[in-house]
Amino acid sequence: MHRRNAQRWRMATILTAGAVFALGSFWLVQVINRGDFARGVDVPRTEPDYIVDNFSFVRMTPDGKPRYIISGARLTHRPSDDSLDVTMPVVQNIASKQPPMTMRANSAHVDQTNNIVDLKGDVDIRRPGLGAARAMTLKTEALTVLVDEDRMETAQSFDLVIGSTTVSGVGMKANNATGRLDVQSQMQLNFPPRAR
Repeated sequence: MHRRNAQRWRMATILTAGAVFALGSFWLVQVINRGDFARGVDVPRTEPDYIVDNFSFVRMTPDGKPRYIISGARLTHRPSDDSLDVTMPVVQNIASKQPPMTMRANSAHVDQTNNIVDLKGDVDIRRPGLGAARAMTLKTEALTVLVDEDRMETAQSFDLVIGSTTVSGVGMKANNATGRLDVQSQMQLNFPPRAR
């Protein structure tokens, strides 16, 4: 009988210690989770929330018409400012009254709030000739495209060909809607003589 009571005491002690350990573990998990939740509210998220490989998406105008198409090798979304980083982007502007332009680069940063696309590395832009609009190509190392205003600008050196006219320089602002081009410095202009 004495031996049975000793076994019961040992078993009760083991069960009590196990229950205390389980409750302590549960309490610790709850404290850790509450701490992570509180930190998540106070600290802005700087890490990407999604990454998509080999993607394509269409950005629409407020009235439901396609504005531009972006495709590329990889898209990374940053929730802190709702921006996109794109590897090997191809941007096609299709909302302009001019013929659609195709823009390529090594990388791009898209500010979705302001509809601004920053292209970097081997920027190559092509617009086919159509009707009165002459074919155009533009090459530079960095270019900012203000999509809503149908404008683009760079502080880098550039080479622009419109029809058979070539323009080069450093620093440029171009308005695709009006056809206006402002060159900041070192401008060189070559255009063929008029046909008689």
